[in-house]
Parts: sequence; C-alpha cells; structure tokens
Amino acid sequence: MDTIEQFLQQHNISEIECLVPDMTGNARGKFLPTRKFIAEQNARLPESILIQTVTGDWSREHDQLVDPADRDMVLQPDPTTLRLAPWAKEPTAQLIHDCYDMQGELHPLATRSVLRRVLALYEAEGLRPVVAPEVEFYLVQKNLDPDYELKAPIGRSGRTESARQSYSIDAVNEFDPIIDTLYRYCELQQLDVDTLIHESGAGQMEINFKHGDALALADQVFTFKRTLRETALQHDIYATFMAKPMEHEPGSALHIHQSLQDIASGENIFATPQGGLSEALYHYLGGLQKYVPAAISFFAPNVNSYRRFVPDIAAPINLQWGLDNRTTGLRVPQSTPESTRVENRFAGADANPYLAIALSLACGYLGLKEQLQPSAPTQGSAYGANSRVEIARTLEEGLRLLSGCEPLQAILGERFVKAYVAVKLAEYEAFNKVISSWEREHLLLRV
Repeated sequence: MDTIEQFLQQHNISEIECLVPDMTGNARGKFLPTRKFIAEQNARLPESILIQTVTGDWSREHDQLVDPADRDMVLQPDPTTLRLAPWAKEPTAQLIHDCYDMQGELHPLATRSVLRRVLALYEAEGLRPVVAPEVEFYLVQKNLDPDYELKAPIGRSGRTESARQSYSIDAVNEFDPIIDTLYRYCELQQLDVDTLIHESGAGQMEINFKHGDALALADQVFTFKRTLRETALQHDIYATFMAKPMEHEPGSALHIHQSLQDIASGENIFATPQGGLSEALYHYLGGLQKYVPAAISFFAPNVNSYRRFVPDIAAPINLQWGLDNRTTGLRVPQSTPESTRVENRFAGADANPYLAIALSLACGYLGLKEQLQPSAPTQGSAYGANSRVEIARTLEEGLRLLSGCEPLQAILGERFVKAYVAVKLAEYEAFNKVISSWEREHLLLRV
C-alpha cells in the first residue's frame, strides 16, 4: 500500500474509483474517499456483480452460480493499475482490483482471475505470453433514440464524413480536437498507445498498443475504452465499441497479436535460430484452428457480434491462416525473428479484453500441449467462390460449442464456464423477445 499512498499524496487525490471488470467488460465497483480507502485497505463488493448481464439483469441460474445470500468478496488493489482519471472534475484516481473469496482464493468468476489462471499455465512451462492489441472503434453523432440509425460525426470542416477513408490523414485531422484530448488523457494514464489510423468505415479508427505483458495490456485496453468514451462525451459525441454499429459500414475488431517468450533466455520461441517459423508456432496455430470455434463466444460475446462475420473487408469468417494475409482468421505478419507472432483476428471490439486474450492464449496452449499441426497456409484470398463461414453465426450456437468443449472448460474452470454460458444465454433470450423493425416491415402483411 505504500506505493499507492505515495501516488495519492503526490497527486492530491480526493477520491478513488475501485474498479472490477465484470463478465461483459464493464467497470463495476465503488467510489471511496481517499481517507476511507487507506483506512479500509480492502474494500468489499457482492459477488453477484460478476454475473450481471449487459442489461444489468441476472440469469435464472443466479442462485446456482453464486451463494443465494449474495455474499461479499474481498477486493485486492493491483498497484500496477493505479492511474489518474483525467476527465474527473476533482482529483480522482482509478484502481483495478482482483477479487478474492472469503477463503483467500482468487474468485473463479472474476474475468481477471481467468486470465491469471491461463498465464499461470504458461509460467509453469517457463513461458511468458507477449501481446499487442489493436482496437477499432467508431466516433458517432449523439443518438438519444435507439430506433434511429447511427451517423458519423461532423468534423472540423462542418461536414459529415463519408466512408472508405482507409489510412487517410486528412480524415483523422477532421477530429483533431478529440484525438488531441485522447492522447493527452492516455499520456496522463501512461497507456502504451502507439499508432492511430483511420479505418474503412465512416468515423471508424484504430489504435494500436505496444507489445507487452498480457495482463497489463488487458488492463490498458479496459482503461482505454473508458477513456475514449469519456473523451468523446467531452466533445459532445459518442464513441462506440459495438462490433457492428452501422448496417452499411464494416465491423470493429480487437486484433490480438501474440507471441511466447522463454522466461529463462528471453527468446521468442515462435522463431527458429535461423529466423524461420518454429514448430512451437505451428502447434500454437493448430490449437487456435481447433479450439477457436468452441471459444468464439468470448471473441464474439454479444448478439450484435455475429453481424461482423461476413466475407467483406478482411472480416474473419474462416479458420485458415496465412503469411501476412488479412483475408484469413489467423495471420502471421512479416516480421523479424524477435517479433514473430500470430495475429488472432476473430475478436470484436466489444469483447472483454481479459477474456479475449485469455481464450486466445488458452487455445494456443492446448495446441502446444497436444502438439497439433495447422493446415497449410492460405495463398491469395481466402474469400473464394467456395468460401464459407466456418464459425458460429449466433451467440447461442457459440455457447453450445463451448458447453461441449471439455479441454477449454478444464482450463477456464467449470464454474466459470457455467456462469458465462448462463449470463450470455440470458442476454440472447432477452434479445429474442424484441420484435425488430425488419420483421414489422417485411412480415406484418406478407406472411
């Protein structure tokens, strides 16, 4: 606590956001005055917050997933996540916590615990995962009525942006005031953001993070999403990480670059001493190809997520892999031996970063342990005349595949998988109760 207290005194912090990432990747927690935070040491929260749906409801299995008495869990702050909340009016800090049960064990339903569990498997093998996320998002006009479609925001020129502005410098400059605020906030929070580019969609951009420790990068993506939303609101627009927010625009992804480092030597085990691709990389790819279908509900965790999986604009619809090939779901970029890596392109921007990273690493881990071999690399476009979608097309289908995958359940913990499936099925069922405008338009008087 000494490091935390020094930070609080140095920045004259009056209030602390005690944060816990929930199943959906949203921030739960409580605000504490600095004096109370220091006096309490460990705050408490009811464990049921870990299994809330994206609408704030609970599944029918609530009492089987957590204690019916709604017991508390103990929050343990992670000093490495202590950051300013630069958008707050008063000097405020934000601090991500790990969740522990009353027996002093990491709570099995906390998403940060799940990632820690996967990382421990690699540590036992003498390996350290290195990841570099790329996060896509849209800037959109404020929309107070969910029945209306989203629109791109108005830039400095006073005009609404048109689509297909990939890598356009001028298109990014249209939103200079927002981008300047965003970079300033990121710098104040020591977020390791690297490059920013304009993507294909109207108002769609991507920000890349520098490679590093998997848990630290998950924390940074979690923090970045909060930061961007706050930045956009200060400029009177919205920022959204929906996987497919607009009908005629491409979806938004969370691409996860990953490699494995030998802890003893510091070498990247995905490259041979001669600079080629190693057997370890092939096994890792084989694991991703075999287990991504069962893990897809973590990469595509919402009903909207599956709208992204269409054969258009480098969307990942297949389980093929290729060398520097963006039409495949798994890509091995051209790079130096030190940077040899796999890019998992399945995760949407709406994914919980802790779970998306954990599941990508879990699939690769199983490939290493089972010494799986991948298919031959795809040459040219994977969107051929005979191409087909090789992954689930609905959340319900993805959850069914997860429920039948014992190797992944063993890694993640059966209790966590049961809770995840229950939460996501509750969301799926709530969505299915809604009658859409398409149904009223085309079915009302025609069937």
